[in-house]
Amino acid sequence: MKTYQYILLTFAAFLTVGCGTTEQKEITELPSVPVKVAQVNASEAAGYIAASGKIEAGQNANLSTRMMGNVTKIHVKVGDKVSKGQTLINISNADLIAQKAQVEASIIQAESGLKNAEKDFQRFKTLFEKGSASQKELDDMTTRFEVAKANVDAAEQMKKGVEAQFAYTNIRAPFSGVVVNSFIKEGMMANPGMPLIALEDAENYQVVASISESDISGITEDTKAKIYVKSIEQEFEGNIIELSPSAQNTGGQYMVKVAIKAADKALRSGMFVNVKFQTNSSETETSQIMIPTSALIQKGQLTGVYVVTDDKIAILRWLRLGRTYNDKVEVISGLGENERFILSHEGKLYNGAKVTF
Repeated sequence: MKTYQYILLTFAAFLTVGCGTTEQKEITELPSVPVKVAQVNASEAAGYIAASGKIEAGQNANLSTRMMGNVTKIHVKVGDKVSKGQTLINISNADLIAQKAQVEASIIQAESGLKNAEKDFQRFKTLFEKGSASQKELDDMTTRFEVAKANVDAAEQMKKGVEAQFAYTNIRAPFSGVVVNSFIKEGMMANPGMPLIALEDAENYQVVASISESDISGITEDTKAKIYVKSIEQEFEGNIIELSPSAQNTGGQYMVKVAIKAADKALRSGMFVNVKFQTNSSETETSQIMIPTSALIQKGQLTGVYVVTDDKIAILRWLRLGRTYNDKVEVISGLGENERFILSHEGKLYNGAKVTF
């Protein structure tokens, strides 16, 4: 019996050892990631100064009034095109109408007094020449006549002042443009200095850009500019029309205004742009590495790009970037000439991944 149990145990142990030696583990290799790559090419180009800015209308105004009164009529709405001199808003002016009537009555009274004073002056002048009136009597009539003329002039000036106030109850467009905002509604009270309506010239646009202290010396009024509007993906040429000589009130930034040569209906006031000022100086020719911004990888405060090694391995490289223009950015350090970097990829890309292209 013991011999039989010993044989069974020996046979089971043999089977266990045999199965353990035949078991093998297979190692699965991850598939390569399809990518699109580009090669770094440092180009020798004339230096330029890049800046960011915003489109503004050549003319803009927030119209207000010097009078207090209820808004009786608003003739336009946001988006309407208006002509110079067109009435936009009416403000109640009953008190001005009453003042004008009083002034006109005072003018009639002053003119009547002037006629009487003139008649008396002429009569006493004749009597004085005949010796029937004294010098004092003539002087009194002369003074009365001069005072009457002054009263008429004063009344007429008062009328002009009242009529001038009517301009602040009938708000008119100071230039042709488009209504871009309305700050009041009919029936509301308009107060002196309160903005009522905003108007812009929609035909002429300009760009207001900020230039740093280190770059302003490379810009003059003859400097050419190229303006890239990212929202509509269009580029325009421009001329500098204003160059601020001081940065005292602008936080160390110099303000530059550039007129856009070719206006486009797609342009809108407030659009952000990139401006490229061409320096045209041989001293500023530098070797620049520019790569598409779409290739950048952002992780927290760090920015990098995937480079490809000779054995087709993706390695994440951190970069130090410079100026941006259009869809490209300048690489100051982190990439060398002729290195390959990944523009786009299909599937999940990670540091150390194998790639195909």
